[in-house]
Amino acid sequence: MVEAKIPYRILSLDGGGAKGFYTLGVLAEIEGLIGCRLCEKFDLVFGTSTGAIIASMIALGMTVDEIHVNYKTYVPDIMRLKKPEHKSARLAELAEKIFGDAKFDDVKTGVGIVTTKWVTERPMIFKGNVEYAHGRKGTFKPGFGVRIGDAVQASCSAFPFFSPKTVTTADGDEVTLVDGGYCANNPTLYAIADASRALGLTHQDLRVVSVGVGVYPSPKLSKFSLMYWANKYLLSVQLLQKTLEINTQSMEQLRAILFKDVATVRISDTFEQPEMATDLFEHDLKKLNILRQRGRESFAKSEALLKEYLL
Repeated sequence: MVEAKIPYRILSLDGGGAKGFYTLGVLAEIEGLIGCRLCEKFDLVFGTSTGAIIASMIALGMTVDEIHVNYKTYVPDIMRLKKPEHKSARLAELAEKIFGDAKFDDVKTGVGIVTTKWVTERPMIFKGNVEYAHGRKGTFKPGFGVRIGDAVQASCSAFPFFSPKTVTTADGDEVTLVDGGYCANNPTLYAIADASRALGLTHQDLRVVSVGVGVYPSPKLSKFSLMYWANKYLLSVQLLQKTLEINTQSMEQLRAILFKDVATVRISDTFEQPEMATDLFEHDLKKLNILRQRGRESFAKSEALLKEYLL
């Protein structure tokens, strides 16, 4: 049975590939503010894609510093690879080393990992507790019986740059999944629905912290790199990034309309300086560290409201 504390605090983390370093900057400051691990303060943590990786580690009790170490170790190596099968293989290695055989029974707080069913084109959300189910509670199994690492891989499988991920549920069903960003790159709506509809909490009971990855100029190829294949690849990345950003903004606009009475702080600044140009496949660790610094600075703009919501 979920103990619905009041206020009920939700942390929602957007997708965005390597730009998740920005998210980690924001979260480092939030953790410093509250003086404890995020899993001890937030009652429900939702994540999509890179947000799913971070959300899962938070739900398992890791500190932001521990998550940052993992990101520095694995993310640049994954993102510098070009072939989908190579990216996916390295992502699987990350999932195995970080999550191992951890299941959704092992989480220390509520969690939601957003993926997209490739065949039926519907969301599939991995949850840790039956109380968050909106139906079929009699047959509910935490995370559908799938390992956390496999669910995270699925949530990060931004096809066609990553291969789709097929998981096998506890019922023996094989489900092919792709990046959760195709249905909810910003998963805040799903998280609020779980708290208000599944748990039956009022909107006034909720405090939501929604963290994006920032918005940046698109990189441009140098004059030495203007080969056909390179230009085509860059345009494909930009199209994916634009698709995910439109999804993010649409979900945020819907949240503001449907749940305008839910106390929410949204942190995701726009950076227009040319030197901030980047994309979700950034693998320059120096640039990624700058994103993390920008996340810390973005926190400062919302610090007063975060104190009100979290302390």
